[in-house]
Amino acid sequence: MKAIQLASQMLKLFSGFFVIASLIAGAAFLTPSTSKAKPALSDEGPMSDLGGAIGWLNSAPLNSKSLRGKVVLVNFWTYTCINSLRPQPYVKSWASNYKDAGLVVIGVHTPEFSFEHEPANVENSVRELRITYPVAIDSNYKIWNAFHNEYWPAQYVVDGKGRIRYHHFGESDYGEIEKVILGLLKDNGAAGLDAGIAKISGEGIEAAPSESVQSPETYLGYRQADHFASSERLGKDSLRNYTAPAKPSLNQWGLSGAWNVGPESAVLQAAPGKVVFRFHSRDLHLVLAPTKDGKPVRFKVTVDGAMPGEDHGVDTAPDGTGEVREPRLYQLIRQKGQIKDHTFEIEFFDIGAQALDFTFG
Repeated sequence: MKAIQLASQMLKLFSGFFVIASLIAGAAFLTPSTSKAKPALSDEGPMSDLGGAIGWLNSAPLNSKSLRGKVVLVNFWTYTCINSLRPQPYVKSWASNYKDAGLVVIGVHTPEFSFEHEPANVENSVRELRITYPVAIDSNYKIWNAFHNEYWPAQYVVDGKGRIRYHHFGESDYGEIEKVILGLLKDNGAAGLDAGIAKISGEGIEAAPSESVQSPETYLGYRQADHFASSERLGKDSLRNYTAPAKPSLNQWGLSGAWNVGPESAVLQAAPGKVVFRFHSRDLHLVLAPTKDGKPVRFKVTVDGAMPGEDHGVDTAPDGTGEVREPRLYQLIRQKGQIKDHTFEIEFFDIGAQALDFTFG
């Protein structure tokens, strides 16, 4: 998910300033830096006091005073954002490898979608992602605003004197970030640190994107919807019947059936109903939520009208079936062979299914 500015909560259209060009152009994913040059550091001012979180996970509340003398990595993320999820193997590794040397990693979970404001959903996600470092639940954007942050993901590295010395927006450049951490730890008196840069390979939904991504993040809610190709005009906050496009062009999408499209999601009003997308990427993800009362939603996906088979994602079976049980990002397709243009369909069999956002990898 490419990062966007906070205005009007439309924050995640281009998550990661440096990611958009590579995603749209299909350029190679930026791997950890192997350069021996020392990253340039500056003094960007004091770290905020971290006040305003509505809760903390894996830790008692932390603040700038209690962290003085520690090197701190502050990682802004949100749990439905694929660009926030793919750096997690690196962030978790740094938290584990350099804890004894004086590093404190803090995840600041600042939400985009309405259900991400709920502490229970954040807690479930942190547990499922096996995140053990402290996480501040920043549902009211207090810490986000204190840092003047505008991006998911964003990393800020703070020295032992409480000064922000480095920041990075988006994915990639993990090697440089780690060099900054190592340098500040050494400046802070840490000894015996391995000079080598960790080589990490994410698995499942956290795996690095492919080198052939030609489909952009695409929202289904009318507030940010683009490339809608059903013959009917996209409605706003009203029930409409839609017809799926017969031959969508690359990156066009459409609805089939009775849907109510709100500002952040399309909600199925009568079962069955479909969402169609013509895409080009290895992975296809879709942010989905169950019914408003939490009842699971059954679905089945196809690729060019056929079962995905070995190209199924972690959240689908080879026959394309699956179930939406909690609001989160679902990996529905991971292609094993040559990446080409394909038409994806997901059919929902229960009223109330909520579809929010496509992302690719």
